[in-house]
Amino acid sequence: MALDRSGTEETPPLRIGAVSYLNSRPLICCLEQYLPDASLRVDVPSRLADDLAKGQFDVALIPSIEYLRNPGYAVVSDACVACDGPVKSVMLYSRVPIAEIRSLALDEGSRTSAALVQILLRERFGLEPQLETLPIGGSPDESTTDAVMLIGDRGIIAPDTRFFEARDLGEEWRRWTGLPFVFAMWIGRSGLDLGPLHRAFSQSRDEGVRRIDAIARSEGPRLGISEDACRSYMRDHLRFRLGQRERQGLEMFFGLAAAHGFAPGGVELVFADPTCS
Repeated sequence: MALDRSGTEETPPLRIGAVSYLNSRPLICCLEQYLPDASLRVDVPSRLADDLAKGQFDVALIPSIEYLRNPGYAVVSDACVACDGPVKSVMLYSRVPIAEIRSLALDEGSRTSAALVQILLRERFGLEPQLETLPIGGSPDESTTDAVMLIGDRGIIAPDTRFFEARDLGEEWRRWTGLPFVFAMWIGRSGLDLGPLHRAFSQSRDEGVRRIDAIARSEGPRLGISEDACRSYMRDHLRFRLGQRERQGLEMFFGLAAAHGFAPGGVELVFADPTCS
């Protein structure tokens, strides 16, 4: 599939940003096969969101809440990172009982999960803890807050520090709403002619899901977790398709994010290609 959107060789390659965590590997491991001329860069979700907003990417896999915060964005594909129950990599670790949390450190790489944990604490426990940032690469041991929220690869492995309890935020959302939760989506900047790009992302996703065993064999040792745990995480706890129930969960999250002041309200999902809607 050619990425030459104007049909001329002078058109620069499509600039794509993708999450560097294991949860995106099935989405991007085969992208080169379907988008051979694209320029791909991986980073943490928060940086990807900032760089897409600055125009450094044409399309990026960014936190779902950032769709609300940037007018003119469009959803490029039905490929996404979601869960429908425990996600295993978006975790709240608390040194005290949940009801006693007064301070919370948020993973610097997070945007959507940072809003999610605050919404859950407010709605379910009536809590609005004082917030701090846990730097990317920082250890929970470096924080003295009552609780720490971790995402991505470092969220998969329980910290060495002993905590009073741990809550899986995907599980908490599902228990409360009965719906899946969408953490990240492929988003494109407005005004771009992306052509049939949605098919390339969907095809890459489908092929990547078929290769989960191979991904687990290569990524497990890198992350320091077993191949079986790696495989189970991707196959049993993640969802990669933005289906009807995922959209319902996304719309509920959007409404709550607006109600709690984390993003503007009244934003509707717009798809770059009508076949995705």
